[in-house]
Amino acid sequence: MNRSVLTVGDLSADEIGDVLDRAQDSKRQGRREGAQLAGKTALLIFQKPSLRTRVSFELAVTNLGGRALYLSPPEVGLGERESPEDVGGVAGRFCDLIICRTFDQNNLDRLAASSGVPVVNALSDWEHPCQALADVLTIREHGGTSGRTVTYVGDGNNVARSLAVAAAGEGMHVRIASPLGYELDAESVAAASRRADMSGGSVSTMSDPVEAVHGADVVYTDTWTSMGQELEAKRRLEAFTGYQVDARLVGSASPGASVMHCLPAHRGEEITDDVLDGPQSVVLDQAENRLHAQQALLAWMFE
Repeated sequence: MNRSVLTVGDLSADEIGDVLDRAQDSKRQGRREGAQLAGKTALLIFQKPSLRTRVSFELAVTNLGGRALYLSPPEVGLGERESPEDVGGVAGRFCDLIICRTFDQNNLDRLAASSGVPVVNALSDWEHPCQALADVLTIREHGGTSGRTVTYVGDGNNVARSLAVAAAGEGMHVRIASPLGYELDAESVAAASRRADMSGGSVSTMSDPVEAVHGADVVYTDTWTSMGQELEAKRRLEAFTGYQVDARLVGSASPGASVMHCLPAHRGEEITDDVLDGPQSVVLDQAENRLHAQQALLAWMFE
């Protein structure tokens, strides 16, 4: 299957369901997938440093019988030292799969169009599709998805965008609370709403985090200032005042609601230590599930 996954929308809701069924099954049975990548090489092109993304993808490739080659941020200079087309064209001659973690989604799209091999988005400024797969897998494990409410509090960023589409496709009611000027864009809300219309879920946006969290089964947040936004940090801290996920805010959710964060966290900013490390936190399950979800995705792509 010569297919790239650059956004969550590249997978139908049924395909996401198939991948996550597979991930749940292999994780539950404590087994690895088959040898779908036997004799194949995956090139990891990273413009951003990473802990979870790099380790989980390298392990997934290895577990499937393949070989992973990692290129650090200075080694390629995607879109600077070399054009995305040149990088994709050369990498596609050497390797069978490209896994790219980058800033600009446009560079990723151009690389994929020129490579001739499958390309997986390991993160871009527009989307974080593999994180969303791991997130929905985690929600499945902690109470299920259909008919439940997941509230995302914070910046309407790449994580929120991917989560909204993936969760809506699983029949969840998605609420996103963001301050003025940091809302999820209308195009992404519409895309998630289309998935929700077919699954029985819903998507809503609002500015009041307390209203958004009220009765929620899952409370999710992410950093207010991502890599590449450091110059905006002071302005963002001011804008997100009142959006911290603390014990008071989580107290508005359903009893026993799961607390999620894709990590790394800026402790004391978007989330407090007592919540991140507390009994309702499932963030380590999220982190582990990056491996299971990505391994299932790669196996599905190469069967």
